[in-house]
Amino acid sequence: MKVRKTLPSLLLVACFGVGVANTLLGCSTNSNTKAEGTATAESESATGAVPKPASFGKLQDGTEIFLYTLSNKNKAQASFTNFGGRLVSLLVPDKNGKLTDVVVGMPSVKEYEVTTEPYFGATIGRYGNRIANGKFTLDGKEYALSVNNGPNTLHGGKKGFQNVVWEARQPNAQTVELTYLSKDGEEGFPGNLKTKVTYTLTDNNELKMDYEATTDKATVVNLTNHAFFNLNGEGSGDILGHQLQIHADSYIPVNNNLIPFGKIEPVAGTPFDFSKPTPIGERINVPNQQLKNGKGYDHNYVLGANPGKKMNKAATVVGDKSGIVMEVLTQEPGLQFYSGNFMKGKNTFKGGAKDDFRTAFCLETQHFPDSPNQPAYPSTVLRPGEVYKTGSVYKFSVQK
Repeated sequence: MKVRKTLPSLLLVACFGVGVANTLLGCSTNSNTKAEGTATAESESATGAVPKPASFGKLQDGTEIFLYTLSNKNKAQASFTNFGGRLVSLLVPDKNGKLTDVVVGMPSVKEYEVTTEPYFGATIGRYGNRIANGKFTLDGKEYALSVNNGPNTLHGGKKGFQNVVWEARQPNAQTVELTYLSKDGEEGFPGNLKTKVTYTLTDNNELKMDYEATTDKATVVNLTNHAFFNLNGEGSGDILGHQLQIHADSYIPVNNNLIPFGKIEPVAGTPFDFSKPTPIGERINVPNQQLKNGKGYDHNYVLGANPGKKMNKAATVVGDKSGIVMEVLTQEPGLQFYSGNFMKGKNTFKGGAKDDFRTAFCLETQHFPDSPNQPAYPSTVLRPGEVYKTGSVYKFSVQK
């Protein structure tokens, strides 16, 4: 079987010492509200035994959803829910050794089901980012997709992977495996797509995310994770003071519907130049048509050579208050930087804070937006007999 190496494995790195379920109960640096629908992580997770999943509440149709806690020998921990394959919480030490929850999330599944921001922490599929006018042509046949973002399809359509219940299996204290069968025609996409995502928290304090997919009919696939980060901690205010460096010389300009024009432009001399560490907010309000189109940063950066064959360093972010450093590495050709422009304070996070304007950012490793309609971009086509694999790393440390 041929392996289509788009990119094999997303590594999120953590260094925490308190159960993530406990974080949801208010034990993180910025949490002070007890979360409904959560349960304390089993103590076995710190000893190497397989912990039992905790109840995370029920969906409106009565389906019970679970929270899975991963931990390593360093007591690092991360939590995921099988509703949408979401990263719910991630605890890392700040410059003073104080544990900080750097991923914003909801206290129970019922909030995820009704949130006005459906992508918090979610596994995104079948196609991350936008497809223009909800249409693409493959092998001479046009496919019409579910449209959910103006005239476009965003992150897989109205019922993307963020809204499905994944089958979950936790073989050990450091791993959880999630699988989902997206049936032929779901949201308009062709082929029965079998998807598997494996999260592994290594003893090197790396949280590894491996994506794998196969299909029985030619289709397009672009999977990613949509974690929203605030390295100063959930509820600590906006992210405009974070120092960001993106290792890319060019980016993809978009129209006012955030669809690429099909060209790639250099970042030099523009507000999109993060080739050196720069505060996120330093140029976010300067007069610029691209910033106006995105209502801030919501653009894909073109990364290093040989995507799919080696892990390239994509970005580094430093929390200005916490001193927490996050490095992003990936085999993907692109990195979508989103500065939280559509956060409106309508949702309440697990610690009690609101999702106010630009209080979190995203760095999504992925293929370019609208690739199925842009023949010059790297292909996202997956055919029968091929295996889609992709991977990235979010690595956390402390500024020295």
